[in-house]
Amino acid sequence: MSIEEKQKAIIDEFSMFEDWMEKYEYIIELGKDLPLLRDTEKSDSMLIEGCQSRVWLKSILKDTKMSFEADSDAIITKGIISLLIRVLNNESPQNIASANLFFIDSIGLKDHLSPTRANGLLSMVNRIKIDAIRILNK
Repeated sequence: MSIEEKQKAIIDEFSMFEDWMEKYEYIIELGKDLPLLRDTEKSDSMLIEGCQSRVWLKSILKDTKMSFEADSDAIITKGIISLLIRVLNNESPQNIASANLFFIDSIGLKDHLSPTRANGLLSMVNRIKIDAIRILNK
């Protein structure tokens, strides 16, 4: 499934909910399904700067694809990073670096987050893309 197809699937899922309380509950459930990082993996170098909550991201290149593991001390943030991972996991660094993440606006996520959480979302996206660009430049 392409990045675009994954995003369209998320948009379809979110269209089933009638209000934002239901959407928040769904995001929280997604966060609960994200595998935990071990405490030993939660280093300062893995912290995403610019997030209100603490969010750790582990970027891994295996063969020609990137995969991500993440954790957060806030359940809504964990759900948000799980959405990003769902879209970008097992994609090439090139596809990740150039990805247009239109699902964020399409589901209204950025509009329904506090300003600090919206900045955190942008920081998460930027960090994932920066990790992909670093791999491309090696």
